[in-house]
Amino acid sequence: MKAIVITKPGAPEVLQIIERPIPAYSPDEVLVKVAAAGVNRPDVAQRKGNYPPPPNAPQDIPGLEIAGTVTEVGDNVKRWKVGDKVCALVIGGGYAEYCNVPEGQCLPIPDDLSLIEAASLPETFFTVWSNVFDRGKLQPGESLLIHGGSSGIGATAIQMAKALDSKVYVTAGSDEKCAFCKSLGADEAINYRTQDFVTELNRITDKKGVDVILDMVGGDYTPRNLKVLAEEGRLVLINTMQGKDVQIDLSIVMRKRINITGSMLRSRSVEFKAAVAASLEKNIWPLIASGNIKPVVNAVFAAHQATDAHALMESSEHTGKIVLRFDA
Repeated sequence: MKAIVITKPGAPEVLQIIERPIPAYSPDEVLVKVAAAGVNRPDVAQRKGNYPPPPNAPQDIPGLEIAGTVTEVGDNVKRWKVGDKVCALVIGGGYAEYCNVPEGQCLPIPDDLSLIEAASLPETFFTVWSNVFDRGKLQPGESLLIHGGSSGIGATAIQMAKALDSKVYVTAGSDEKCAFCKSLGADEAINYRTQDFVTELNRITDKKGVDVILDMVGGDYTPRNLKVLAEEGRLVLINTMQGKDVQIDLSIVMRKRINITGSMLRSRSVEFKAAVAASLEKNIWPLIASGNIKPVVNAVFAAHQATDAHALMESSEHTGKIVLRFDA
């Protein structure tokens, strides 16, 4: 098979298409012929050498989400059969023509979605569900602040939270990105380059604050996040793009009874990911099928254009998801 390989840590140009053996699959896995794979920030970090894959993952083939057709099934697989169309969260190896996947991490492709659209779902939907709703415990009627609202994660979080009856605030880096977020359902969008989100949210909420914050920024956003959290608020961290070392006022945490949490998805167990998949299929997949939640694909690149896809991801000029296609 053809695979997009990280030949050495570095710039997007280190990604090269190389022939590799089709991966083996275990009795609990399926083998998928990949039609499309999502591009995510962890792929960029892995390419740069800053995000080592787990020992049981492909070490030089990135890619955390795919969509395609099941071509082989392990002896213990009960649900899927050859010919089924699925999308799936994978531990790595998604940038290739074939990928092996644990049975429980596959999901059916919602009605009327293309394989391209389906490939844009797993990584962000698993991440948002497990962090905003499981760890952050966002409830109907509560408010959610999303930093990076125009990203793939942000576009997913906006739609999921609104569909489940929460109020949604976002920060984004331009007026155009703010308008994009509002088109997806965000109640308020704050341009962090021209506005201070602490001041704006204190005004918008009449100083009551927000219930949950989904933060992929870290750094100096952390003490500011504590200022805009409501009593019993929850800060959920999924990345630290501005730095992992922070200084905070713990008295705010105690006074407001704030819960600070976070997680990394890739290293979690197969059983955990299967449980998230089951929750998504029950709670969110019907909302996609009905059109209440829609995939947001900004750009599609052929596999040989992986360097361009990574360059776009690093530029942060995109809104929504970037997808690689392997069927062209």
